[in-house]
Amino acid sequence: MKRSTAGIIGFSLIGFLLYSYGTDLFEAVWSFPGKRAVPLMVIMLVGTGIFITIKLGFPQLRYFWHGVKVTRGIYDNPEDEGDLNHFKALATALSATVGIGNIAGVATALYYGGPGALFWMWITAFFGTTLKYAESTLSLRYREIDDSGFTAGGPMYTIEHGLGHSYRWLAVTFAVFAVICSFATGNAIQSFTVSDQIYSEVSQVVGTEHWITAKFALWQGFNLSWQQIINGLLMATIVGAVIIGGIKRIGNVTGFLSPFMAVIYVSATGLILVSNAGNVGESFGLIFQMAFNPPAEIAGVGGGTFLIIMNTMLWGVKRGLYSNEAGQGSAAIAHSTAKTKYPVREGAVAMLGPFIDTITICTLTGLVILTTGAWHHTEFYVTRIDPTFAGELFNSSLLTSFAFKEGLSWLFGYGDKIVTLAVILFAISTAISWSFYGDRSIEYLFGEKSILPYKWMFLVFVFIGAIAELEAIWAFGDAALGFMTIPNLLSIILLSGALKRAQTKYFSQEHIPYKKLKK
Repeated sequence: MKRSTAGIIGFSLIGFLLYSYGTDLFEAVWSFPGKRAVPLMVIMLVGTGIFITIKLGFPQLRYFWHGVKVTRGIYDNPEDEGDLNHFKALATALSATVGIGNIAGVATALYYGGPGALFWMWITAFFGTTLKYAESTLSLRYREIDDSGFTAGGPMYTIEHGLGHSYRWLAVTFAVFAVICSFATGNAIQSFTVSDQIYSEVSQVVGTEHWITAKFALWQGFNLSWQQIINGLLMATIVGAVIIGGIKRIGNVTGFLSPFMAVIYVSATGLILVSNAGNVGESFGLIFQMAFNPPAEIAGVGGGTFLIIMNTMLWGVKRGLYSNEAGQGSAAIAHSTAKTKYPVREGAVAMLGPFIDTITICTLTGLVILTTGAWHHTEFYVTRIDPTFAGELFNSSLLTSFAFKEGLSWLFGYGDKIVTLAVILFAISTAISWSFYGDRSIEYLFGEKSILPYKWMFLVFVFIGAIAELEAIWAFGDAALGFMTIPNLLSIILLSGALKRAQTKYFSQEHIPYKKLKK
């Protein structure tokens, strides 16, 4: 069966199931087999991460420094086949991962799962580092060069070329859900968070009754304001100006935005943690305590406590995956563009992603929320610890904004504005990178002629996200993310032998910097 035919069948089937059953059927990917069991998706992600980490001999520890040296460009050969150098490939991947997951995703995990969720984000990141190494190495090894001379890589090519044409159906499944995920997780969620943040800021100035912020009912249960419409149009215009230019323009923009936005955000979190240094130790205690021992006096004992632990684990793994995309396969598409003839070399670069993203930036966000006491304004705290708490509850980026405002109040009264700036920069860069992931996936399914229509549809979803509702966007985004993860994990397991042989061969060679080779 042709890829295009299989793709049409896949999209049609998903559309039919959505129409017939709504998002509940798709949300089951994160709850199956039941409330009292560990979700299959958690087992698959963590289990595959542990398996590949042991099989490859803990590469995230042994080859971390090699990845740093490669990223610095000392081995870069401009004559090598590919689109981007190692740094820009990593920057493009990081632009998709260092984003809303670090601001809104961590806050959402704490809101529903409590401080212990951060521990499970770490676990996902540690073993996910090897998954990122594996999927990126494989994607570069099995990439193609399209008719325009650009790279075409990712798990869909890994599956079809690495496992054979009999597995094309699995490759198509990944590509179909990657396109859907690019519209939801990598697009609408970003746009929604920016729009929600800007709406909150404008409302603080003019109130919620002003003509620009007052919401009118478009239909029952759906309210909209002119501010949200303006936000959507601006976001779509900015993203469109970049993505229509292709991967090289994307690489140039993300190569600048990623370091710039990370410095601003990390600097602000550093100031907050220094000023609340006395609470940092207690916050780490809360993280470890509530990962395994939730507050029993409210939660109950036995099955009730078990369910709360599972809930905490689930939110940590979901938001951890959303934060660093390890095992999902999306970042491997960006890493497959690297200019190198050594797949393992780019795999080593890819390992840096989860360290930068989850273990560093997400941890900083979580500690800011905990050390400032902002986590008291969460559903978890009110439900499990203090039902008498009368403060306002905050979720998503609004919780992080509240924490920054509290944490920087000793310096100035506008700490929340830093989060607003970070949200805008992070979301734009994430959407830009995700457009490329969907771009490669749609080309795999329908050929080069489908890329431009896809980009215009992508911009439509940027606008839709700005006016949509939070829960619906997150739910379907999580589902699509889960479904595209499954084929990628299977390919990593089935190709683990070839991966180990490639790793052994690569690290048995002497690695000479390019400048010395020229001499």
